[in-house]
Order: sequence, then C-alpha cells, then structure tokens
Amino acid sequence: MKTFSELPSPLTLLPRAQSGDEHAMNHLLTAITPFVARLCRSITHDDGADATQEALLAVYRGLGSLREPAAFYGWVRSVSVREAVRTAKRYGTESWCSEVEAQQETNPMDAVYIIDVLERLSQAHRQVLTLRAYGLNEEEMAEVLALPVGTVRSRLFRARRRFQEAWQPSAA
Repeated sequence: MKTFSELPSPLTLLPRAQSGDEHAMNHLLTAITPFVARLCRSITHDDGADATQEALLAVYRGLGSLREPAAFYGWVRSVSVREAVRTAKRYGTESWCSEVEAQQETNPMDAVYIIDVLERLSQAHRQVLTLRAYGLNEEEMAEVLALPVGTVRSRLFRARRRFQEAWQPSAA
C-alpha cells in the first residue's frame, strides 16, 4: 500500500478522475481533504467536519464540469467556502477566522485580541472578513454568500470599521 507522500499529485490525478476513474477520484479527494477541512473549519468552527463532507461531495459531483485544470485549487476553494457558509447558515454556526492566530508572528497576544474582536462582531461581518482573509474579492464573496456585490462591499466596509473600533480599546 502506498503512503500518502507516494500518491500522485492532485493535478496528475485530475484528468483520470474526470474521466471516471474511481481509484483516481478517491486519491484526489484524499489529497485535497486537509486543504478543504482547513477552509471549512475556519468558517464553521464546530461544524467543520460536516462542511468538509459537503464540500468534498460537491467536488466529487462537480469535477466533470471543471474545464481548466490549472484552476483546480481555486475552484476547490470556492466550492469549500460556499459549502462552509451554507453549513454555517444551516446550523446557525458562528464563524470566525481561527487561522489568524497562525498568521501572527509579532506579538502572540495579538492573535488572542483578534479572535476576541472577531467574536464580538456579527456573524455577517465575521464571514466577510474571513473570506477576505482567504483572498476572495468582492465578486467571489458575493457569489459564495449569494448577495449582491454592493451589499458585500458595504458589509466589508462596515465590518472593517467595526473591527477597527473594537480593536482600539483592546490595543491599550
């Protein structure tokens, strides 16, 4: 039996998985599961496993529609974020970006303050800040959240302002 490190890369498995090779599909899904789980957990927190399962199922079902293999990881990211947001809405999960802690290198307490501030924001504001942290632009966020682009822009503006207002007392 091959170890995980001996498996072919997802991009080499992609054409075979798209053509119906179930063995390649299984290896492909296994290879992307950590990436998908990390994205889903950061948005749904406690319901990350459910969101991950839904996202992997959506990838499995939609893989045949992917036309550009180079866009695979971006497409998986979009599918994962969309399914995580759906799961969060379904279960009423409060979302926040748990990976902010890992991104902080200067002062370890900053991560604690960031998480505290994020938890004090509304779910809608945490969602747009989390999606922005993952590199989605306003149009991508609008698609994922099923909202008009203008609504996403105003939400992002307000979320940033509220974050900054909430951060000021914490910084003292």
